[in-house]
Amino acid sequence: MFGDYFYNESLRKIIIAFGTLFNNVQVRRKDSNGNAVQSIKVPLSYGPKEKFLVRLDEQPDLTDKNFAITLPRMGFEIAGISYDPTRKLARVGKYKAVNSSDANRLEYMYNPVPYNIDINLYTFTATADAGLQIIEQILPYFQPDYTLTINLVPSMSIKRDVPVILTGINYEDSYTGNFTSRRAVIYQLTFTAKTYLYGKKSSQGVIKTVQADAYTDTTGAEGRELRITVEPSPTSASADDDFGFTTTITNYADGKSYDPVTDTDT
Repeated sequence: MFGDYFYNESLRKIIIAFGTLFNNVQVRRKDSNGNAVQSIKVPLSYGPKEKFLVRLDEQPDLTDKNFAITLPRMGFEIAGISYDPTRKLARVGKYKAVNSSDANRLEYMYNPVPYNIDINLYTFTATADAGLQIIEQILPYFQPDYTLTINLVPSMSIKRDVPVILTGINYEDSYTGNFTSRRAVIYQLTFTAKTYLYGKKSSQGVIKTVQADAYTDTTGAEGRELRITVEPSPTSASADDDFGFTTTITNYADGKSYDPVTDTDT
């Protein structure tokens, strides 16, 4: 069972959607009269906090005025993945869709598995004011969650509303040298995305005839008394058509068929 390759890109789509939330944050610098003299779009990239701190250690002048475009910046990363039993769905439930290239085949997937994705968002700024500008552009949208609609499995037309919950905020003000030489102001925001992971997609032929036989007993001594047959109407209907059903009941006791609606011979 394991090793049968499939990849729905569910986790990747969650991370991309999360990053999209913060890809247009700006920081503005003002003169003594309160007029904006510079507007900086804060760069956003995926990576651990330590990666940015190491670079600051190796190049302390990144916070100088000549390198103002380097700071501020933002980064984010997956911090953990955990199963969420409170959102568990019935295992036998299915999602179904008609095969796009063959209308006589039906594709299906079983119910997904609920998982919580923990994500950390970091902001790095050279001044306290720049850090506050970034934080204030983010926090009002989380009360404490913000819901994303993600197209998790496009081929099955499966879309999910994924709540992204703000679970914590940490603040760090690090510096080296004297107290006027600031190194970096760091905010760490922790989030939990409540999503679902989908398994392998399978396919089967479309069932166009259902037949059931009824017997007077189960000993095998008596032959069948009734046969009930259900077919789509019209029989040429495809799986994604809007169609009805025709039910035929054959009574083997008298060799006649009956209309199940009017209960008359046919």
